[in-house]
Amino acid sequence: MFQHVEAFAGDPILTLNEQFAADPRPAKINLSIGVYLNDEQRIPLMGAVAAAEERLAQSFHPHPYLPMAGLPAYRAQSRALVFGDAHAERIATIQTLGGSGALKVGADFLKAWFPQARVWVSDPTWDNHKGIFGGAGFEVGTYPYYDRATHGVAFDAMLSALRALPAGDIVVLHACCHNPTGADLNQQQWRELALVVQERGLLPFFDIAYQGFGDGIAEDAFAIRHFAQLNIPLLVASSYSKNFAIYGERCGALHVSCKDAAEMQTVSGQLQSAVRKNYSSPPAYGARVIATVLEDQQLRAQWEAELGAMRQRMKQIRSELLAQLQAQLPGGDFDYLRVQQGMFSFTGLPVEQIRKLRDVHGVYLIESGRVCLAALSSAGVAPVARAMVQVMTVV
Repeated sequence: MFQHVEAFAGDPILTLNEQFAADPRPAKINLSIGVYLNDEQRIPLMGAVAAAEERLAQSFHPHPYLPMAGLPAYRAQSRALVFGDAHAERIATIQTLGGSGALKVGADFLKAWFPQARVWVSDPTWDNHKGIFGGAGFEVGTYPYYDRATHGVAFDAMLSALRALPAGDIVVLHACCHNPTGADLNQQQWRELALVVQERGLLPFFDIAYQGFGDGIAEDAFAIRHFAQLNIPLLVASSYSKNFAIYGERCGALHVSCKDAAEMQTVSGQLQSAVRKNYSSPPAYGARVIATVLEDQQLRAQWEAELGAMRQRMKQIRSELLAQLQAQLPGGDFDYLRVQQGMFSFTGLPVEQIRKLRDVHGVYLIESGRVCLAALSSAGVAPVARAMVQVMTVV
């Protein structure tokens, strides 16, 4: 019956992670998958999260199904985290299975109600953007984004491409800490982009998976809040895997900013319909943990301080790696570590050098050249720098 089914080629990130797990070398270093590790190379258990879990464990909780839209307290806190205190009456928010689930439910909703639209993603982007929107039945194209010469955003080319799109097309935007490049728009560029989106009648779909890992919680949501202030219809897929370090609980949310409260109610119903056709209702535990943290003033302050420390550690790792590379290869082009931010940077290394890093030195990067600096320890900086310089200089 299934002889015609083709073999799965594997996910470029998850398959590489499996190869890393099977690698017997004790000094191997995994900089491929997007996970934040502390300096002891462990996923941290944030103190605010642990306190919330202890509080939940001390009270009796039955385990019913959540509503299709998710836990009300979690939804309210998630919406406020992304949008601030404004516009709550016109934003439809549902709890989802992580950021990926938010993208999937959003894609299904859009395909049902905007069937002729095309979806445009940045070049490059997170690989699964194409998979999710293509899997929903959309034609997926790309717009220019990364400038290899400056290690930043090719903003003029990006604007020019978006100005040429037909009204009603969907544009996927990384709100902060762009994956895979770490190159972000500044606030003035976001303002200019918002005008183009508004003038062209495009529908922006923001992906914000790393809020708090760039410049701060509010700062990283600037683009979303600015677009909402202009009353531009938009969607947002938000994820709390990274900034709460609870990856396995699959905590995300989908937000749709509508014209008014009446439109919000209609959209909310259709989002719940899309959830019903996918997984019926989301899991409760992680949502309760996050809601407990964000609703409690003391726990919220503790979480923000811990998140700030994680952000500073990533910046410190960037500085240490830059210093090592500049010392070992003076004149080398490593400015991307200075101008990019968040978990990732784009090394620009060719595929053959990335394979040498893996095969010869046990340093794992995905073949696009993306490096997850959030998974690098201070002890790992020197060996990673040596390995990079060797593959760049040895013929």
